[in-house]
Amino acid sequence: MKICVFLSAADLDDRYTRPAREFAELLGKGGHTLVWGGSDVGLMKVVADGVQEAGGRLVGISVGFLAAKARAGADEMVIARDLAERKALLVERADAVVIMVGGTGTLDEATEILELKKHGHTDKPVVLLNTAGFYDGLKEQFRRMEDEGFLPCPLTDLVFFAEEPVGALAYLEESFGTV
Repeated sequence: MKICVFLSAADLDDRYTRPAREFAELLGKGGHTLVWGGSDVGLMKVVADGVQEAGGRLVGISVGFLAAKARAGADEMVIARDLAERKALLVERADAVVIMVGGTGTLDEATEILELKKHGHTDKPVVLLNTAGFYDGLKEQFRRMEDEGFLPCPLTDLVFFAEEPVGALAYLEESFGTV
C-alpha cells in the first residue's frame, strides 16, 4: 500500500517523535511505501528514516522553494511547481492518507483531503493519528460540525481517529483487506 503521511517538518520532542517513528517502522515492516512531503528535516526525517530502515520505500513530493531540504536517499523524488500541485500529487500517488501532528501546512492538507472525500472526489481511507491528544480540539470541532448539520455525511465516513500508530495502520490494512 502507498500511504501518504501529512506531517510537520519541525524538530519536535519525544512525545511526538516516538509514535511517529513507531508508525514508520510498522509501515516499513509491512512492506508499504511512504508518500510524503520529501523533506529530510524534523518529523518528516524521523518518519522517512523509520520507513527506510524497516525496508519500506520512500516517494517524496517536494516543492521548488523547499527542494534544498529534499531527502537525497529517497527511492523517488518529485519537485512540484507549488504547494497546490504538491498536495494534488501527494494524494494522487497514495492509496490512503494519514494525518500526523503538524502546523498550518498539515492542517491545510488535512482539510483538503477531507473536502475531497466529502464531495466524493476520493474514497481513499483517511486516518487522523491523534498523538498525545494533539488533535483533541479538532476532533471536537469536527463532531460539532457533524452534530449541527455542517457535514453532509457522517464524520466516520470521512476520517478514522486513531490514538496509537498500531491502530492507524491496522485500520488502513483492514480497509485494503491486507490483514
